[in-house]
Amino acid sequence: MSVAYGTMGTMASTHSHPGEQPGQDPLRLLAIRDTPLTVDEVFRAVGDDAAGGTALFVGTVRNHDGGADVDTLGYSCHPSAEAELRRVAEKIVADHPVRALAAVHRVGDLEVGDLAVVVAVSCPHRAEAFEACRKLIDDLKREVPIWKHQKFSDGTEEWVGA
Repeated sequence: MSVAYGTMGTMASTHSHPGEQPGQDPLRLLAIRDTPLTVDEVFRAVGDDAAGGTALFVGTVRNHDGGADVDTLGYSCHPSAEAELRRVAEKIVADHPVRALAAVHRVGDLEVGDLAVVVAVSCPHRAEAFEACRKLIDDLKREVPIWKHQKFSDGTEEWVGA
């Protein structure tokens, strides 16, 4: 895509097709919830006719960690978590050609197999979508103040990310 720079250093596309112009707000769904997550909701949120690629990541509760059996876990978050999630998402949109982005993370008590996080990104092309989605989940896990409390079968427990 060729890009022209305007007077204030802003980018303006030189393409005239509407699909190559900025569309609606690309931040379609951002939430931290204490209710079950669904892949369908996140996938629908990033639907965009101008996107040729959609990448989706689903994080689930696994039955082990560090060689120990996990029975259950709980997620908790800082009150600023949704604002931090928005900041991370805005940075992804600023750095990648994102048409639509969605990210939801669960808090509360979860069982093995439950969905803990679902993120998705739609971009004009698949490589861009993969790259943006990978960056989104990595930055979310690193920067959004959400903590995991794992309870193991042997009676021990561990806080992760706290």
